Amino acid sequence: MLYLEILGNLPEMAKDEVKAMLELAGGRIIGQDYLFLKLDADETAFPYLDRLGLAHEYGELIVEADSIGELLQKAEEVDWPIRGTFKVDTETMANCRHDVLDLPRKLGAVIHAQGFHVNLSKPDTLVRVYCGERVYAGIRLRFFDPKDFERRKAHHRPFFRPISLHPRISRALVNLTKAKRELLDPMMGAGGILMEAGLLGLKVYGVDIRPEMVEGAERNLRHYGVKDFELKLGDATRLSELFDKTFEAVATDPPYGTSATLAGRRRNELYRKVLESIHGVLEPGGRLAIAFPADFDGEEEAERVGFKPVGRYYQRVHKSLERYFYVFER
Repeated sequence: MLYLEILGNLPEMAKDEVKAMLELAGGRIIGQDYLFLKLDADETAFPYLDRLGLAHEYGELIVEADSIGELLQKAEEVDWPIRGTFKVDTETMANCRHDVLDLPRKLGAVIHAQGFHVNLSKPDTLVRVYCGERVYAGIRLRFFDPKDFERRKAHHRPFFRPISLHPRISRALVNLTKAKRELLDPMMGAGGILMEAGLLGLKVYGVDIRPEMVEGAERNLRHYGVKDFELKLGDATRLSELFDKTFEAVATDPPYGTSATLAGRRRNELYRKVLESIHGVLEPGGRLAIAFPADFDGEEEAERVGFKPVGRYYQRVHKSLERYFYVFER
């Protein structure tokens, strides 16, 4: 049994990202307590969980209980898989209904009694306690360091464009497509989505109508070590003319701005044509993850083209931009 803590800024999107990866791994989510997920999965899921963008950490779930007393009793009855020294760290979630103030000391004493030694500064093993409606204790296996994503934010890239998705969200969009081999971004801009997909080992394909974006995206991909890519100068509404193949997955973040930034075309009409074009090159059963401003009914337009809605997630970016992230299946 595993546990996983998702991030709280887009919780439904984060949960569905986990679900998509577990579907590839053969696992499933069997419980949720605020941002804490219980997973029916084992070590075979690790390569898929390691792909996550909207996650804080995951680990092995050791005990869970309805009270502090029950947790401590159960903790005495299990063999803790501690390697080296350990430390107990508590995560008090917004829905925590237990007094966990002294729990690290109490649980630490239980584990210490099994012969393990405490190291509060540099432990070899971190025991994580989560407090929500219930209380849980487990061994952290993977922490998703925010610095890994921060260093790929727009202002750190050699080709800089200020309008770009956060790398965590780009990663989540890739994962929501359930891509295993390849991914196409037909409106790639500076290549942020392609960077995340490429770092996951996928072959990436990109299209943009502006030559400077094609050149800049290549600079960014090479800078971050992505080597297996194919970028083309072209029109996202005419993808079947650019490629003589279909694609396993598509993820993209179309421009939201004025007609000048949309190659002189009306925004909503461009979105409709792009959806039609993507549908024409996506494999049957393949997924599309895409963002649209909130005043465009992406679900209705996608269904008109022939897509099946899988997920929709709202985000307010600032007072002048609200958007939905959509996942569709062909």
